[in-house]
Amino acid sequence: MNTTARSTAFFTDHYELTMVDAALRNGTAHRQSVFELFARRLSGARRYGVVAGIGRLLEAIEQFRFHDAELEFLRRENIASEETLNWLANYRFSGDIWGYPEGEVFFPGSPLLTVESTFAEGVVLETLALSILNADSAVATAASRMTNAAHGKPLAEMGSRRTGEYSAVAAARAAYIAGFGATSNLEAGRTYGIPTMGTAAHSFTLLHDSEREAFEAQIAAFGVDTTLLVDTYDIEQGVRTAIEVAGTGLGAVRIDSGDLPVVVARVRNLLDSLGATRTKITVTNDLDEHTVAALAHSPVDAFGVGTSVVVGSGTPTMGMVYKLVSRQGDDGEWVSVAKKSADKATVGGRKSVRRTFDAKGHANAELIFASSDPAEQHGSHASEDARASGVSGRDVLVPLMRDGVIAAGHTGQEGIALARERHVASVAELPLVAMSLTRGDPAIPTEYR
Repeated sequence: MNTTARSTAFFTDHYELTMVDAALRNGTAHRQSVFELFARRLSGARRYGVVAGIGRLLEAIEQFRFHDAELEFLRRENIASEETLNWLANYRFSGDIWGYPEGEVFFPGSPLLTVESTFAEGVVLETLALSILNADSAVATAASRMTNAAHGKPLAEMGSRRTGEYSAVAAARAAYIAGFGATSNLEAGRTYGIPTMGTAAHSFTLLHDSEREAFEAQIAAFGVDTTLLVDTYDIEQGVRTAIEVAGTGLGAVRIDSGDLPVVVARVRNLLDSLGATRTKITVTNDLDEHTVAALAHSPVDAFGVGTSVVVGSGTPTMGMVYKLVSRQGDDGEWVSVAKKSADKATVGGRKSVRRTFDAKGHANAELIFASSDPAEQHGSHASEDARASGVSGRDVLVPLMRDGVIAAGHTGQEGIALARERHVASVAELPLVAMSLTRGDPAIPTEYR
């Protein structure tokens, strides 16, 4: 998914450019503004969310350019005036972005992204930011639940065929950040350095005149440490044939059908009785976090998850929104702004965030401090208030872009590695209720100060 040679400017909605057009005409386009991206609630009644897509978004913002092809389309379709087209031709995001770093957990109201720029510079990023973070965070949240449910057993992402070709690569990246150890998708391996894996499908067995011949061909090509798919015909006979062909040193067998708790137990007993005590069992049959949890303490050694993880396990979007929360007036003074709509009200002002902990080191609240003036440093306002009240904790927001330049440590393979480490650490801070797979309230409350 190499997009370095193409613009991301059209990954947007028509109305963003009409707003810029109108704002340029009436002189408000260059008002300094603060936009905030957040989720009003956790979709699917999850106990926590996981931020993913930050690195992809920052790279996409760097590529947000209106080249001749984009400008000609806008002119031909009469979408923007010549004044706006001239402004777009020179567009480069030059503002600051703060946010939750990738891999961090979040809760309702968490200001995941704070964009500080002119109104025009910031408003055109709305759809791009939402489309990336909504989808990637949904996958990462589902993957995190599966990782926790697996109790340390490895998981591989295998869902490329269940989503769009570009979405598949992004999903593999998000799942990897949230604890999966490998992907079947080669583009994800090339682009992001994620370990790839895969052996054979049922079609390979059906290609041969017998299951034995298929196993012999695979062993001849890859050695006995490979994984043989044993459920094309009869699972018990498949296991016996696999050991006859490969010997007791066979690496693993894969099961892709049947009543898995029952089948897995029988296969383990059969393998042991045949002397293949070290041969592992991998399962790959429409798994989700609930089936992973049910199998976590069975003789399963590894899981391959497809459809469920790439579509967020029933929650394909996190329901995030992107809102203006503060702006300068004509007099230069900052004004907090907020929607008052029923069920869609927002909290105005630039935010800083401090997560607090109980005496045992478990997170117990997400404190959000609001101010109309962006001149107050992110984190400092929260830290001072928290210290004054004797509350221990840590600041969550970090700089992602300064003056249009991406901060170090958020992109590329380095950013992904750091995000994986961050995910492990932030989930470990959560109270035990966060691990529940039932629908319920967020694991910790969000409190505005």
